[in-house]
Amino acid sequence: MSEIEVMDTSAIGGCDPEAAICARGIVRDFQAGQSTIRVLHGIDTDIRSGEMTYVVGESGSGKTTLISIMCGILWPTEGAVRVFGTDIYSLSDTELVNFRLNNIGFIFQQYNLIPSIDAAANAAVPLIAKGVPVGEAREKAIELLEALNIGDQANKLPRQLSGGQQQRVAIARALVHEPRLVVCDEPTAALDARSGRRVMDLLREVAVAPDRACIIVTHDNRIFDLADRILVLEDGRVTHDGTEMPDDH
Repeated sequence: MSEIEVMDTSAIGGCDPEAAICARGIVRDFQAGQSTIRVLHGIDTDIRSGEMTYVVGESGSGKTTLISIMCGILWPTEGAVRVFGTDIYSLSDTELVNFRLNNIGFIFQQYNLIPSIDAAANAAVPLIAKGVPVGEAREKAIELLEALNIGDQANKLPRQLSGGQQQRVAIARALVHEPRLVVCDEPTAALDARSGRRVMDLLREVAVAPDRACIIVTHDNRIFDLADRILVLEDGRVTHDGTEMPDDH
């Protein structure tokens, strides 16, 4: 739970009071030489607690940019984001780092494991950063690795693991501190169907609750049936918001 004082968010209008994330007017521009490319075009959306929300769309549609803005990694060019009642882009840099540490778990395509420490230590990093004793943190990390069916790899270095095993270590790291928001970019991309289902089951068990939410960017049609809600992005705009994929996708 965050220890950051909730900021004044009166500038963000029309939010669902039960929303885990309220995003309003999200615009993101990138510079390409002398040109400005607009990747997101004024997106308004709420991500509700107690749901697993998928963000889908073609490559270049703005999915990763959107979730990066929603969780405080990438600043928007315009717009505002409120996460569990906190206007995250009104925080100082230090406050934002602490807010992410206390509230958000990240699973990105680049696993970013520390090469010099073993799998269990990598998975325990968020707990250790929060001041949990190393032994206790490691024990909790190993429990998650076992739930992901790689408990027997706990003492191995990242270079000794396959790509799928490294990905599961990264997933354990994202979940170990029981964050209120879990943000995933292609969490099943390197996994076979059975392992992918195991990961999704664990995400639902840990990350979906009345006071928690989970956002998943995915192209994996094997897991579309597990979504509570699906947002479709096309050219930086939300073109569909529903409980199932539209027929034309």
